[in-house]
Amino acid sequence: FIEYTPLEKAWVPVVGDNYTYIHCLWVSGKFKKSGHGKALLEYCIEDARKQGKSGVCIISSKKKKPFLSDRKFMEKFGFETVDSIGDDYLLLALSFDGTKPRFADNAKLQRIDDDTLTIYYGMQCPYIPNCIEQIEKYCETNDISLNLIPVDTLEKAKSLPCVFNNWAVFYNGKFETVHLLNEGYLKKMLKL
Repeated sequence: FIEYTPLEKAWVPVVGDNYTYIHCLWVSGKFKKSGHGKALLEYCIEDARKQGKSGVCIISSKKKKPFLSDRKFMEKFGFETVDSIGDDYLLLALSFDGTKPRFADNAKLQRIDDDTLTIYYGMQCPYIPNCIEQIEKYCETNDISLNLIPVDTLEKAKSLPCVFNNWAVFYNGKFETVHLLNEGYLKKMLKL
């Protein structure tokens, strides 16, 4: 499946004029290597052109990460890195008119003034409620302080202090990941 929206309405800390933002492009394991990802992406690009958009953009990473589209796959379609956060997160864009979107300045902070395990989350992804339930249960059982912050408005999403694609985790004040957490990943991250 593919999910995309006008960048101005996308709940991500990315700014730019007249772009289409891809929230999610995903092909299930048994359907990979069958041309579905290519067909979905080509459909999105053509739809953006028909709507008179300036281009299409998506968050990715230098090294392949779960829940982010593969940079190398996107580059095959002409997407280029137009901005980055730290040494890992990339904003890729396919520009039709030479303009470029960018990460909002606040997204480049990658820090908060709180050492508590803090998770910013939106409810757009169907996997998030289960992740929240697992994390709450694990933290309660193991006496770990947890701060869950719902991102429930466009303004909150655009002003986050990190890269965000429906989920962002901080620990000891430092941004850790956009990877949806389960108990095993949380243990690894906390080094328990």
